[in-house]
Amino acid sequence: MSYAIEHVAELIGAKRTGTRQATIDWLLTDSRSLSFPEETLFFALSTKRNNGAKYIPELYARGVRNFVIVRDSPHKGREQDAEIDPDNYPDSNFLTVPNTLKALQRLGERHRARFNAPVVGITGSNGKTIVKEWLYQLLGPDHVTVRSPRSYNSQIGVPLSVWQMNETTRLAIFEAGISEVGEMHALETIIKPTIGIITGIGGAHQENFFSLQEKCMEKLQLFKGCDVIIYNGDNEMIANCVGKSLLSAREIAWSMVDKEKPLYINKVDKEKEHTLIRYRYLGMDNTYRIPFIDDASIENSLNCLAACTYLMLPPEQITERMARLEPVAMRLEVKEGKNGCVLINDSYNSDPASLDIALDFLYRRSQDKKLKRTLILSDIPETGQTPVALYRRVARLVHNKDIHKIIGIGNEITAAESRFAFAAGKPLTERHFFPDTEAFLNSAAFNDLRNEIILIKGARSFGFERISEALELKVHQTILEINLSALAGNLNHFRAKLNPATKAICMVKASAYGAGSHEVAKTLQEHRADYLAVAVADEGSDLRKAGVTASIIVMNPETSTFKTLLDDKLEPEIYNFRILETFIRAAEKEGVTHFPIHIKIDTGMHRLGFNPEDIPLLTKRLKGQDAVIPRSIFSHLAGSDSPELDSFTRNQITLFDRLSTTFQASFTHRILRHICNSAAAERFPEAQFDMIRLGIGLYGIDPATNRLIRNVSTLKTTILQIRNVPAAETVGYGRKGRLTRDSRIAVLPVGYADGLNRRLGNGNAYCLVNGKQAPYMGNICMDVCMIDVTDIDCNEADQAIIFGDDLPVTLLSDTLGTIPYEILTGISTRVKRIYYQD
Repeated sequence: MSYAIEHVAELIGAKRTGTRQATIDWLLTDSRSLSFPEETLFFALSTKRNNGAKYIPELYARGVRNFVIVRDSPHKGREQDAEIDPDNYPDSNFLTVPNTLKALQRLGERHRARFNAPVVGITGSNGKTIVKEWLYQLLGPDHVTVRSPRSYNSQIGVPLSVWQMNETTRLAIFEAGISEVGEMHALETIIKPTIGIITGIGGAHQENFFSLQEKCMEKLQLFKGCDVIIYNGDNEMIANCVGKSLLSAREIAWSMVDKEKPLYINKVDKEKEHTLIRYRYLGMDNTYRIPFIDDASIENSLNCLAACTYLMLPPEQITERMARLEPVAMRLEVKEGKNGCVLINDSYNSDPASLDIALDFLYRRSQDKKLKRTLILSDIPETGQTPVALYRRVARLVHNKDIHKIIGIGNEITAAESRFAFAAGKPLTERHFFPDTEAFLNSAAFNDLRNEIILIKGARSFGFERISEALELKVHQTILEINLSALAGNLNHFRAKLNPATKAICMVKASAYGAGSHEVAKTLQEHRADYLAVAVADEGSDLRKAGVTASIIVMNPETSTFKTLLDDKLEPEIYNFRILETFIRAAEKEGVTHFPIHIKIDTGMHRLGFNPEDIPLLTKRLKGQDAVIPRSIFSHLAGSDSPELDSFTRNQITLFDRLSTTFQASFTHRILRHICNSAAAERFPEAQFDMIRLGIGLYGIDPATNRLIRNVSTLKTTILQIRNVPAAETVGYGRKGRLTRDSRIAVLPVGYADGLNRRLGNGNAYCLVNGKQAPYMGNICMDVCMIDVTDIDCNEADQAIIFGDDLPVTLLSDTLGTIPYEILTGISTRVKRIYYQD
C-alpha cells in the first residue's frame, strides 16, 4: 500500500524538509536490507550503541531519497552523534521528529487503523511463531492473510509487520514479544488485535521481570481491546492473571479437565506418528488428527483450534487441514552442498515478505564468496495479488539483489518468465523454468549446479525438501547446530549493560569456541562488532580469506607469522620487548608505518604481559619509532567470575587503571583501555573502560553463574539401532555396562572422536531422547555410544540431544569437573556445523 510522502509526514507529525514528490511503499530500518530505494522511507533509529543517521550517506548514494531523522536538540547526545544537514542531500525529503522509533510505531499504528479485518495477536514465551504459521496454514486458504515475517515481534518488527496490510487483507496474524515491563503498551496500540492468543509463559527474558506472574500480566496488556482471548484454561497461573487483568474480552479457555469450558478436550490419543484429539465446542463433538506427538505441538494445535472455531471454520475443514499441518521452518539453514555449492534452505516458507528477508540473507552471505547467487523459487500462492502484480514485485526483488541465476518452478512463475529477463540492469541470461519439482530434478539445469550459493524457497505444496535433500552433501549424522540469532542476542545482552561509548571485542578463537569461526565472524561483523579477536595469525588469515573485513586482534602472535599479520592487517597483542622489537623490524622491512598494536600488561594473572616497571621504557621505545602505534592497552583478570577473589580482582583493576592512565599520558592520540571479560562486564561495571572482551558469554554461558543466557550450540544425533538386552547382560567394551533389568539399548553415532568425553559413560551422564533422560550405558566408544531407552517411547532414527537448550553444556562440564569451554572447543571437525537464524 502506498502513501505520498506528505501524507506520511502528517501521520507521524514530522517537519518536512525537501519538496521531492515521492510515494512510499517500503519502510527500512537496516541499511543492509535495501531493496527498492526509490520507494523506501528510511528511519534512522538511534540505540545505545548505534545511530542510524550515519548510514544516510551510503543510502543516498544507493538511491534512497526519503529519510526520517531526529529533530535538532540543544542537548547533544547519542541521537546527534551523526549530524545530518539536509542541504547536503539535494532532491531528497527529510522528515524530522523527536524520536524515530516512536515515529515508526506511530506510522504502524495509523496504518493499522485503516483496516477492519480480524487481527490475531499472539504473545507468550514460546510457541508464538508456530501458532502463527499453523493459523496461516489453517485459515490462509479462505482468507487473504498477512502475518509477521519470521519472528518480527519486537518494538521495531511489529510496525514493519503491520505495514504489510492493504485493501485486500481479510485476516492478519501478528506476534508480539517483549523483554521488559512497559513494552507491551506500544505493541498493543499498533496491532490492536481483535482475537488474542497467549501461549505458554516460560523463562525467556526473565531477567527483566520480578516473576513469571509479572511477565504474564505485562503480556496480557496486548489484549485490552480484544473481542476474545484464547488460552489454556488448565494453566493456573495464566488463568489467574487473566482474572486479575479485568479484560472485557470473551474468553475461550480450552481445558482438558473442566467439562464446563466452551472448548473441552475429551481425549488425546498419541499414536506412533500422529495424535488424535477429541473435543467438544459449544456442545458439539468432533475430532482431528495432527502429524505430531509432542506435548508442545498438541498445545499449539489447541490454541489454533480455538481460533478456528471462533472464526467459524467448519469442523470438517478443521479436521482436513489439521491432518496436513507442516512443521514450521522458523529458521534459515546454511548447509554445505554438493559440487562446491552452499545451500540456504528456506523450503517451507513462501511469501513476498519472507522472500525479501531470505534474498537479503543470500546477498550478504555471498559477498565474501566467489560463488554465483542462485534462487530456486516456486509459485507463491494465496497472496491476494494478481499474478501480474505479484511477479512484477518478485522480479524487482530478484533484480535489486543482483541474482545471477533463477530457477522458477510452477505454472504461474513460468508464465512470468519474461519479467526476470534483466537483473541489476544486466541481462539475466541464466533463467530456467519448470512446471513442477520433478521436472527440475530430472533436468540438465539441476545437474549443472556448480560453485553456487543457492537459496531454496518454495511453497509447501511443491515439496522443495526433495531439492534440498538432493543437493545436500551427505555427512556424519551427528551435527552441531549454531543459532546465529542467539549469538547476536547474546552480543546485545552485554551491549545493553555497557556504557554508550564502551566497545565490544568478540572472541572467535578456537574456531569460535567450536561453533565455526567463518559464519560466526560474519554474523558478528553484520551486527557491527567493534573488534574480533583470534588466538593465532592463521585463524585471522582464514577469516580474511572468508571475506571478513572487521578489525581483528591476534592474541598470541608468533614471530614466524609477522608478515602474515602485516599482509592481512591483523593487529597483534604485544606482551614483551622481544616481540615488540621483532615486530617493529618486520614492519620497517615492509615499509609499514603506524601499524596498530595492542599492549598487554600483567596485573596479576602472571601469564603474558609487560611488567608494571616496564611501562617507562616501553613508552620511550614506542615514541622513538613510527612503525607501530598503540591502539589499545589491556590486561587479564585472573578470577572475575569468582566472588571469593573479588578483592584480588579490584586490586588488579586499580593497578591497571593507574598503569594505563600513565601510559596514555605519554601519547596525544586516544588509546583504548580494556580489562573486563564476560564475567567482569557484569560484575564490575565500573571497570568497563573503553572496551570489554566477550568470550564464553557471547556463546550463551554466564561464566559467573554457569547459567545459560541464550544457547548458541546444540549437539545432536540420531538413533542408529535399538535392541532388547536381557537383565544380567553387559553393554560395550570391557563389559562395563551391567544391566539390572531387561532393557532397550539404543546406539548413537557419536563417540569420543566427536568430542563426547569417555568419562560421561557408565551412567555418569545422559542425553535427551524425545525430551526424556537417557543415561549412557557402558564405555563410550570412539565412534558410537550406547544409551538406555527402556522407559522412553522412541524409535530408530529418532533424535538425541547431547547438549542444547534443554540440556545445558554446563551440566556436562560440571559432571566432568571442567569448564564448558573445554567441551565446546573439543567438538571434532568431522561433526557437521549447521547454521540458522530463528
